Amino acid sequence: MTTVYFATNRQKDGTGPFGFGAQLVAQDPQQMTYGVMAVTNIDLKDEASGSPSNPTDVAYGNFSATSQADIINAGKNLLIFIHGFDNTFVDAIKRAAYNQNWFAAGGPQADTTIIAFTWPSAGVVIDQPPHLLTDAYKMDQAQAGKSGFHIAQFLARIDALQRAFRSAHPGGRVFLLAHSMGNWALQAGIQTWFESRGSNDLMFDQVFLAAADEIDTTFEQPADARLSCLPKITKQVSIYYSRSDIIMWVSATINLNQRLGFDGPDDKSDTTLYPPAKFRCFDCSEIYDYDHLKTFDASHQYYRRSVTVRNDIVAHM
Repeated sequence: MTTVYFATNRQKDGTGPFGFGAQLVAQDPQQMTYGVMAVTNIDLKDEASGSPSNPTDVAYGNFSATSQADIINAGKNLLIFIHGFDNTFVDAIKRAAYNQNWFAAGGPQADTTIIAFTWPSAGVVIDQPPHLLTDAYKMDQAQAGKSGFHIAQFLARIDALQRAFRSAHPGGRVFLLAHSMGNWALQAGIQTWFESRGSNDLMFDQVFLAAADEIDTTFEQPADARLSCLPKITKQVSIYYSRSDIIMWVSATINLNQRLGFDGPDDKSDTTLYPPAKFRCFDCSEIYDYDHLKTFDASHQYYRRSVTVRNDIVAHM
């Protein structure tokens, strides 16, 4: 059994799994739901595996005191996960549980307590016929972008939680993993949160951006826009990209620009903009240790299908 601590800005309107659909709550922190779900039947040979139970210890505005104490007292490193596009609520919880098991299989330092933020993706993009795929993609992208306020609130809760965790476990480490359109959601929230943050301490030991469906100049934006201030709160940013990623081709066509997850940052060879001590760029284009043809988006999921990529992430955990 895998325990997933979750936060969501999905409305509990009865339209989706466990009642959480694809509509946003209002910009009110107290309307955000926090809770815990147990997930059984995870099979690392099946990326879609997992059977989530009903949410427990549900609270609004923050994790309950019980959940916070459980996270801290577990004594494991923390992994914060933001999922990508085409994920229902239950998809996101299953993916978080799978990721926890996938990385834990790589070594004890990667056996983490996982905390997932699930934004209101409709989970229908890949299922749409080609002539409707663009509309479905744009609907998910709009919901990710509108999640900025809620992600800022979530990060504020995580910031306080990680300080309490590090106080109890001085050697503990904290990681952030954002996949696909989760990076679009992340950039929407991080500037607001960063500007209001009360501490200048590093928050994360490592940030992993996998197949990031975000513009490739995101770290080069002026005035701390988009993800340009992310390096200020982490020891290192690891960017995983692939020119074989079919979803990045689709995204570039729809957005009419290059994506971070396709060929990395625009000026990645500029060591002034991207000092090696702060940025790692990992080219996954020629990694073939998983089935690229298993599903339409298989080449977009290499971070949880390729043992080579997993081992690299684990090595930096």
